[in-house]
Amino acid sequence: MMTLRSLALLLALLNSGSAFATTNAVRAEFSTGTQRVALIELFTSEGCSSCPPAERWLSRLRADPSLWKTFTPIAFHVDYWDYIGWKDRFARTEFSDRQRRYADEGNARFVYTPGIFRGGYEWQGWRTGKPLASDIYEVGELHVLINGEEITVQFDARDRNGGSLTVHVAVLGMNLETQVRAGENSGKTLRHDFVALGVLSVPLDKVGTGYRAITRLPETGLNANDKAIVAWVSEGEKQTPIQSVGGFLPDR
Repeated sequence: MMTLRSLALLLALLNSGSAFATTNAVRAEFSTGTQRVALIELFTSEGCSSCPPAERWLSRLRADPSLWKTFTPIAFHVDYWDYIGWKDRFARTEFSDRQRRYADEGNARFVYTPGIFRGGYEWQGWRTGKPLASDIYEVGELHVLINGEEITVQFDARDRNGGSLTVHVAVLGMNLETQVRAGENSGKTLRHDFVALGVLSVPLDKVGTGYRAITRLPETGLNANDKAIVAWVSEGEKQTPIQSVGGFLPDR
């Protein structure tokens, strides 16, 4: 069902003459409230023998009733363990760089796997079964509207002073499986969820009292039958997420 907010956004886009105004039906829509939805990031590798427990923890979030409501998960496969015998097909150098940047900015003690971040900061609570508590921060509403390959993002930010904002969009693969034939996990069948298959970043333009960007879904390079999408906003050159939104993508 289209909400009044999504109808207003669609009419605004039609009136603006945007390329988003097509005759195709809206395929998916995801929104937050004003309260922050924490981005949960797992840095992992198929070449890391200590990573499967963290991967299983992340997969269990699929059944958590707060999924997409108070947190959005994403798994970044790093490439710095590829040299020890098994090349992770999901790994990218830019994902390794993202984790290193967290360490450089003081958000983590050092770079390691499995590394889990909550809201941009190292979080060890998953090891002890600590629940992912809701955030108390009011940061603004984030909306994602998908029409085919095109995606429109709108952020109604709270307490912004006119600084630049960037939106990051990731397509995630679900129910993925790899039979590892070498390295520390040799002989194991690894199962993955929320795997970052493709990520792009674009600046948000100031539009009235909010921010908006129109772009396309990122290329994935890898196939997955079940997919999800996550979008998050950060400030200027900073990496720490301000707000995030996500959901499962329907079949084409």
